[in-house]
Amino acid sequence: MLFLAHGLKRALDLVGSGTALLFASPIFAVTAFLIKREDGGPVFFKQMRAGCHGKLFPMWKFRSMVTNAEEVKAKLAAQNEMQGGVIFKMKDDPRVTKVGRFIRKYSIDELPQFWNVFVGEMSLVGPRPPVPKEVAEYSAEDRQRLLAKPGITCLWQVSGRSEIDFAGQVQLDLAYIRSSSVWTDLKLLFLTIPAVLLGKGAY
Repeated sequence: MLFLAHGLKRALDLVGSGTALLFASPIFAVTAFLIKREDGGPVFFKQMRAGCHGKLFPMWKFRSMVTNAEEVKAKLAAQNEMQGGVIFKMKDDPRVTKVGRFIRKYSIDELPQFWNVFVGEMSLVGPRPPVPKEVAEYSAEDRQRLLAKPGITCLWQVSGRSEIDFAGQVQLDLAYIRSSSVWTDLKLLFLTIPAVLLGKGAY
C-alpha cells in the first residue's frame, strides 16, 4: 500500500512538473529577459538545499536578488524579522531587485523548481527545503521535517507563508507528513493557486 502511494505521488509529480515546464515556457522566457535587462547578471540562482533525510541537492530559482546577496546578508543579520532566527526574512530586504520583488510576490521565482521535481529531487508538495546552515541549527523535532521529500508548495505556504513563524512552519510541516496522501497533495495544489495570485505573506 505504501509503495502504491509513493508511486502515485511520483506519477503526479512527473505529470504536474512536465506540464508546468511546457506551459510556463513563455513565462520563463519573459522573466529571463527582464532579469537580464535589469542588471546584466545571471538569470538563474542555484543553491544547495537539504532534501529527504538531509541529502543535499542543487535547487534552482530565478534570481531575484543582487549578485552579491550573500555578502550583503551578513551585514543584515541583526535585522532578521523571522522569529527563532533559523530562517532569515526581511519584508523590505534591500538585496531584492525591482524585478525580483514582483516575481517573489507571485512565486514566479520558484518556477525553475519544477525541473527539480521532474528529476526527482523535489516533489510538487512537501516541506520547503532548507539550506544546510539552517539544518545545523535544527532541534530534534525540527529535523523531522527532513523525513519527507521537499516540495514547491506546502501546508504553511497556503496558510500565510512568511507571516508564519518558524515554529509554526515546523508544526504545519509535521502535520502534513503525518497525513500525507495524493488527495492531500491535490488539495494543497489547488489551494496554492489563490495563495499565489493574492501574493499574501510573500516577501
